[in-house]
Amino acid sequence: MTLQGKVALVTGASRGLGKAIAIELGKRGAKVGVNYAKSADGANEAVAAIQAAGSEAAALQADVSDFKAATDLIKATIEKFGRLDILVNNAGTTRDMLIMMMPEDDWDFVIKTNLKSAYNCSKIALKTMTRQRSGRIINISSVSGVMGNAGQSNYSASKAGLIGFTKALAREVASRSITVNAIAPGFVPTDLTSNIPENMKEESKKLIPLGRWGSAEEVAYAVAFFASDEAAYITGQTLNVDGGMAMS
Repeated sequence: MTLQGKVALVTGASRGLGKAIAIELGKRGAKVGVNYAKSADGANEAVAAIQAAGSEAAALQADVSDFKAATDLIKATIEKFGRLDILVNNAGTTRDMLIMMMPEDDWDFVIKTNLKSAYNCSKIALKTMTRQRSGRIINISSVSGVMGNAGQSNYSASKAGLIGFTKALAREVASRSITVNAIAPGFVPTDLTSNIPENMKEESKKLIPLGRWGSAEEVAYAVAFFASDEAAYITGQTLNVDGGMAMS
């Protein structure tokens, strides 16, 4: 599944899943825009790893929940690499709390960061993908968006929204040979899960048929497949990468 000659942009790529995805796409030959909001050091580490693998990369700062910043980011990526073939909407955050105690600002912040950012980046990226009559958009959802999770009504809503967004957008752009798919990771060690107590991590494994947490790299492999030419006939789908946790 080579990505030679392709240009990818991964949002929120300075850590965790985004960083692993950016590096994996780079290893497969893509030129990669490594977006970050605050952590320049993490983004530069990803760039160095991609360059060490023999591909090109650039760290690009932008808060993609802001429409103008997202617009400028897409433009900067195209100016840097000449085109845009793959957009991975990965930027996300959590502000967990039972809804009875959740501040309105925490609801708004998570929805804006996780869901509106995908709208912002996709809207602008599609301008060039439509002209090219080709492209891949991959949205990073979550098992929480598939199953729901107590204490995460904001996060679950945003990630479920990405699944609906994926299906609707896939229908809109299919005639231009652009595919839109989603990945729904399960429990994976990242900064967002680092605060979960060890005893709860062990308990969570009982809910997973494979009996273990996944890795960021295993999620990245799935993204690389959706980004490849081999996945050209797959669109509007959500792939659960969760050890069987949300199987129906």
